[in-house]
Amino acid sequence: QVQLVESGGGLVQPGGSLRLSCVAIGRIFSMYDMGWYRQPPGKERELVAEITSGGSTNYADSVKGRFTMSRDNAKNTVYLQMSSLKPEDTSVYYCNGRRGSSINYWGKGTLVTVSS
Repeated sequence: QVQLVESGGGLVQPGGSLRLSCVAIGRIFSMYDMGWYRQPPGKERELVAEITSGGSTNYADSVKGRFTMSRDNAKNTVYLQMSSLKPEDTSVYYCNGRRGSSINYWGKGTLVTVSS
């Protein structure tokens, strides 16, 4: 089984930048579709960004132009570069990996707090 471990969260001021990382431990994930989700307190988990095994990306409207997702298959790692951060970006961010119809993994999350 694959374990996904997120890192890079922390406290940042509005307008600042932060980069999240997610490393897959146990298996090479080059063929996985990967995603970043977030779940603000009291709200449902929502898709922030995704990148397919082929490298295509898609972003939520709320982060488009500010966030960039990328992957480094040699390192079994995906990234979420976040810039122009807003207080409403504050959330726990989760890494997700999927392959086919029967494989779906989640990380435990990393907290991003945007506040002055």
